[in-house]
Amino acid sequence: MSKLIVITSGKGGVGKTTTAINLGAALNHFGKDTLIIDGNLSTPNIGIHLNSLEVPVNLNHVLLKKSLASEAVYEHESGLKVMPSSLSIKDLRKVKPGTIGEFKKDFKKISDYIIIDSAAGLGEEAMSVIKMADELIIVTNPELPAITDALKTIKVAEEFKKPVLGIIITRVKKNKTEMQPETVKEMLEIPILGMIPEDIIIQDSLNHKDAVVHIFPKSKPARAYKEIAAKILDIPYDSNKDREKILKRVLKKLGLRS
Repeated sequence: MSKLIVITSGKGGVGKTTTAINLGAALNHFGKDTLIIDGNLSTPNIGIHLNSLEVPVNLNHVLLKKSLASEAVYEHESGLKVMPSSLSIKDLRKVKPGTIGEFKKDFKKISDYIIIDSAAGLGEEAMSVIKMADELIIVTNPELPAITDALKTIKVAEEFKKPVLGIIITRVKKNKTEMQPETVKEMLEIPILGMIPEDIIIQDSLNHKDAVVHIFPKSKPARAYKEIAAKILDIPYDSNKDREKILKRVLKKLGLRS
């Protein structure tokens, strides 16, 4: 049976889209048929991240009932499926965000796992996507404003009776100024699915228009996303065995190996 997981945050700029893409890529890495949908109609970025900027059919066409959901799906070279939203302001004005829930069954016919990137905040767009979720994952940063907004999102999930799989903490620097995992868990009373380290290669993967799981598969962020995916799938994954060997890393720095 397919599962629809909404990635939400309550606050913008915390790494929600990056998480949606890389979690989807990690699920696909483990052999799961996975579709990522850009449910952020106002400021869609999935297409930008995965090199699908302008496509003939997108989510907006589906919501306007001009196309079938299956016609708006594009396959990445990795096998990951993507349904972008339109970058056009004109297209945005035509769409009613609340209609997205009508297409839940259509989305779930496409893949085993459907990952939806929601709009930031708790406005109509975000609420419409949250309401259609089978489960939610909340993305936050280890700082008080982001944690406070994550708590609001958890309360909304409770109101809608939507189970929260857990929290993903991104941009973790492991310094004394950021909130510690134990404190975050105590405040939110939700399991921490994983912690994604702050790393320049995440920005580098955006420049490559691809997931860090694809471009730098043995990096710390990529392995962190794979750990989360393995936890969701309840399968074994040894992050230490997947890491790049020290010798290979040194040779790369010396320019002796690609």
